[in-house]
Amino acid sequence: GFVFANRSLEVRYFTYGILFGCGSSFAFQPSLVILGHYFKRRLGLANGIVAGGSCLFSISLPFFLKTVGKAIGLAHTFQVLSAFMFIQILLSLTFRPLLPPSSDSHQDGQDKLASRSMKQQCRNQMQNYFSMRVFRKKTYRIWAFGIATAVLGYFVPYVHLIKYVEEAFKEDQKEWILLVCLGAMSGLGRLVSGRIGDCIPGLKKIYLQVASFMLLGLMCMMIPQCQKFEDVIVVCLFLGLCDGFFITIMAPIAFELVGPMQASQAIGYLLGLMAIPMTAGPPIAGYLHDYFGTYHPSFYFAGIPPIIGGLVLSVVPLVHQRMLKKQQPDSGKDKMLVSETVMNGELLPGCPTTEAHI
Repeated sequence: GFVFANRSLEVRYFTYGILFGCGSSFAFQPSLVILGHYFKRRLGLANGIVAGGSCLFSISLPFFLKTVGKAIGLAHTFQVLSAFMFIQILLSLTFRPLLPPSSDSHQDGQDKLASRSMKQQCRNQMQNYFSMRVFRKKTYRIWAFGIATAVLGYFVPYVHLIKYVEEAFKEDQKEWILLVCLGAMSGLGRLVSGRIGDCIPGLKKIYLQVASFMLLGLMCMMIPQCQKFEDVIVVCLFLGLCDGFFITIMAPIAFELVGPMQASQAIGYLLGLMAIPMTAGPPIAGYLHDYFGTYHPSFYFAGIPPIIGGLVLSVVPLVHQRMLKKQQPDSGKDKMLVSETVMNGELLPGCPTTEAHI
């Protein structure tokens, strides 16, 4: 998408919008899942370190793009950025897969699959790769739709904050400070939240997301109350911290909710649900600005969904505990849950062919 970007806006809709968008999703989602192949006890810390690396580019890339864009133009800047994508291709080749141990039951399942018709094989493979099993879990449904609600206002500060500062404080020389504060605190938040998440057992990790969303919503509403540019800097520090906590703890929670085997699909469906509200939030905020003539309603609007989403997420551990209490009297169900937990611990995330075990 970067390589073939040119000066035509219509072409960029396809190259930068569709091609680069699809490629980014194909690269980002596996990066969250693959850590589960190698880390168990310290999955949160590992995820925090990996996610924290992107903050270095969040801080430095805007300055690089501004300088390069003025020198060679937007189209050639896209082509320069394609070099970073090729570096990712080379780095992905260093991945060493950990194949699940072969078993007789799995081999029997493969033999049965081979004896079926081509149409049945294709249908079974489609059911494996596009399985909706994760939505059968009530806790996952609440968690996924709670996050989708919360992120409606997630991107509003990132898109409109610079313009708001220029209008409210007539600051056009210090706006880079806000970007540095957001990126630096996001990196710190990812490292800290990953380590903290490893110390919190089970689904209680969700309370970290609850706190981050509640604080994120509050900080968005505080932006119109800032009287000085320095006040906005303080708000940006907290916004970056909330961003780091939310991103890092997402994958460990998915593993806790659905197990390693279904974590890949769980994270993929979650990101898909998040895409629509995250995309819709900034345009809605822009419309509110055009309608009222000020950014104040836009930031108040941006603060409401994270607070609502945080309240929804807070009930997930409670629902999980209630479900466990209902399952305790039935010893047969307990045995089934134990065997499933052991199986999930042995299998690798993102391996749909292992669905035959269940």
